Amino acid sequence: MKNILEYIELNASKYADKTAFSDYENSITYFGLLDCSKRIGSAVSAVNTKNKPVAIYLDKGINLLCAMFGVVYSGNFYVVIDSEMPPERINKIFTTLNPVAIITDETHLENSSQLDFSGERFMFENAVSAEINEERLSEIRSRQIDTDPLYALYTSGSTGVPKGAVVSHKSVIAYAGWVSNAFNITAETVFGNQTPFYFSMSVSDIYSTIVNGATLVIVPKMYFSFPIKLVEFLNERMVNTIYWVPSAISIVSNLKLFNFAKPEFLKKVLFAGEVMPTKQLNYWINNLGNDILYANLYGPTETTDICTYYVVNRKFSDDEPLPIGTHCDNCDVMIINDKGEEAAVGEEGELFVRGAFLANGYYNNPEKTSEVFVQNPLNSCYPETVYKTGDLVKENELGEIMYITRKDFQIKHMGYRIELGEIETAASSMEKMQETACLYDSENDKIVLFYCAKKTEDTDVMKYLKTKLPPYLIPNKYIKVKQMPHNQNGKIDRKHLKTLI
Repeated sequence: MKNILEYIELNASKYADKTAFSDYENSITYFGLLDCSKRIGSAVSAVNTKNKPVAIYLDKGINLLCAMFGVVYSGNFYVVIDSEMPPERINKIFTTLNPVAIITDETHLENSSQLDFSGERFMFENAVSAEINEERLSEIRSRQIDTDPLYALYTSGSTGVPKGAVVSHKSVIAYAGWVSNAFNITAETVFGNQTPFYFSMSVSDIYSTIVNGATLVIVPKMYFSFPIKLVEFLNERMVNTIYWVPSAISIVSNLKLFNFAKPEFLKKVLFAGEVMPTKQLNYWINNLGNDILYANLYGPTETTDICTYYVVNRKFSDDEPLPIGTHCDNCDVMIINDKGEEAAVGEEGELFVRGAFLANGYYNNPEKTSEVFVQNPLNSCYPETVYKTGDLVKENELGEIMYITRKDFQIKHMGYRIELGEIETAASSMEKMQETACLYDSENDKIVLFYCAKKTEDTDVMKYLKTKLPPYLIPNKYIKVKQMPHNQNGKIDRKHLKTLI
């Protein structure tokens, strides 16, 4: 198959009345998903564009999923916008994205009117009632190829401008195929989705579901604050597979939840997005049945979602780090040392990725694209693009890749890949702000902002940043300094600041 929509169409014929997606209150069958998506696609096709971005400004839920596939039916690609993100940051995304249309609803109409946007505006309530134009949709499909973009996901940018990784149908189909084979995802799989749909981890849940005729259940966000309700919900919906960020898994462990309630149907526990604390994982392993598969997945948005994985096959002590494993099928990785050569076993180097999972690059951002999507340093004979992850790793004696750290100021926090420079840029724009430096306290998983400003206190800075940044970019700790320390090169002395955390 060359287009992800073919899987929806296939499953609408095989499993017409089966639930494809559900949330706390609603559900939609595969036939309903097909019908809804085609109606939205017919409506949005009125913009008469091809392979252009369409922004979706809706809350997480079934309507959002229908809108995503509707955009694809229109011959364009979707960009999910975090509905809780401040308008100012959305406008930064729109400076490079310049979407030809936006899909929103009555709930978000007022906020969406604050956006710097000149394209078509479609109301979900109207689009979902549009008449299906099969002739128009068929014409659009006949021109589509597998390397056409399916979506763009925006990640944090060091200069304050987010970067939009563009991922094709081909990459998602290849990736979903690997996930399905590696973890035996079938029509019997019931995913318990935790991650937002503007986050790359959701790609695994969503597309593994529609490729296999499985079911995806959206877990209400509030239940992660009430873990007993969380387990009850998983049992009620008979969830047998989860793919969560480690911080969500750790909530269960830290509260010793399994002493009071246990998920009855769970068979697969996958995690990614940040380092999984082994102590918290061991709580799951030691308190649930022996027939559960645990896997540590690693990868950036630029590799669709994942490029290496490790199925936990032995015991680890609480202070022993988990490997990120080995490459996925149809995806290859290389560890390159400072000399531009393949690193030896035990030697530290940067992880490079090649293969079908790679994104096309960053939308409307050739400079950033050329920095990290580069010629394979081990191949000088023909053009071959690889992705530089910026992650330092090494191979252990068992042939497993071990994650070490980042090369730059980028971090993983609460499952999100964050450029600390974006936080610094936002804070520096505050009136009376003189200097800022943002550091990551990895031991306590906290973002720390050092700042120098007159007549300004922590609460003032926090309040200001909430108007500039989404919640996951807001620092956890603020430290005001009279004067920012500098080294001999005139740069902020970040090593000294680290001692003050």
